[in-house]
Amino acid sequence: MINEKQIGEYLYSTNKSKLKIDYIHHYLSEESYWAKNIPLEIVKQSIEGSLCFGIYHNHMQVGFARVITDYATFGYLADVFIDKDYRGQDLSKELIKFIMEQEVIKKLRRFMLATLDAHSLYAQFGFESLEGNKRLMGIKFFEEY
Repeated sequence: MINEKQIGEYLYSTNKSKLKIDYIHHYLSEESYWAKNIPLEIVKQSIEGSLCFGIYHNHMQVGFARVITDYATFGYLADVFIDKDYRGQDLSKELIKFIMEQEVIKKLRRFMLATLDAHSLYAQFGFESLEGNKRLMGIKFFEEY
């Protein structure tokens, strides 16, 4: 199911057909600290196997995130970024809020991520550092069914 939300001038969408694969690949392989030199084919394959989120301004993609999930119990948030020209406008906060609003995310038992420098962003949504690890964060929504 495709979900979209307009916030001001920005469209947040789960529609994979809107994703600009070359743009995503360029950012990940050239600008990110976690996926330097990642091949285009790997980016394409990772998108195919994930729940993806794009942010668009005037039909131009300005942000991205993906969730690796089994759509039932577990999810892992990955490859979150906002174009450097669009930072400082709370787009990352709105993106995480949009992700957390998705029904598939709400029913997960565990949702995790790794970050080097964005702990305060994710903490606003309930993520906590995992014991003994400064990078990994997670939310354990419930213990049992």
